[in-house]
Amino acid sequence: MSKCTGLLLLVAACFSTTSFRWMKPILVVIDPGHGGKDPGASGKVFKEKDIVLSVSLKLAELLKKDPLFRPVLTRDTDTFVELIRRADTANKLHADFFLSIHCNANPKREVAGSETYALGEHKTKDNLAVVMRENSAILLEEGYQRTYEGFDPNSEEAYIIFSLMQHAYLKQSLRLARKIEDALVDKTKRQSRGVRQAGFLVLWRTSMPAVLCEIGFITNPEEEKYLGSESGQEHIAQALYQALRQYVAAGQD
Repeated sequence: MSKCTGLLLLVAACFSTTSFRWMKPILVVIDPGHGGKDPGASGKVFKEKDIVLSVSLKLAELLKKDPLFRPVLTRDTDTFVELIRRADTANKLHADFFLSIHCNANPKREVAGSETYALGEHKTKDNLAVVMRENSAILLEEGYQRTYEGFDPNSEEAYIIFSLMQHAYLKQSLRLARKIEDALVDKTKRQSRGVRQAGFLVLWRTSMPAVLCEIGFITNPEEEKYLGSESGQEHIAQALYQALRQYVAAGQD
């Protein structure tokens, strides 16, 4: 085989697994939820902010090793970042994907499993409880009433606005969310609670496919142990990487 033929075959192989539109590194903004003065949910041993930062750093390392991707983190240390700044980071960089990583919580300790959200109307009380808990982080922000146009994260009525909103990238976000849930089941061998929609402020102003992944319940003792373990975090990071790779390989807008 000539060098020229070999090069052509290599190029063909690359384009057989990725869309022709990905002609430059795909920019993925990884958003580890909470941080600093906002610990997020807590288990008996671990805090959400620490687990999601560790998973996010592991995912970033995997993406760095793949020339197809370029990862950027909204935080890479234990610092507090306002929700609106997280979305602004992705928008200013013209990111291709925005992935916010969180741990779930529930008063019922037996509840377990992952779930991935796109922006939209909450369909159940469970969805509303999750989004209200995550959005309450804005209460730690100075001048949040002005920043979020008077939005009250503790008011059920405030979430009516999200039933009227249509995210420009909803179809793509839901497709990515489905791939994330499938990959998490494949890599972690844990249950999926499915793809859902809710009014997460961190997704509100993003201008690209954007999802929020609750990687598991920190309030479930077994799941907390898994989420806090090195191997568990590695499996979750691998699943998120696999989902992004599969989405791009599908070559869909």
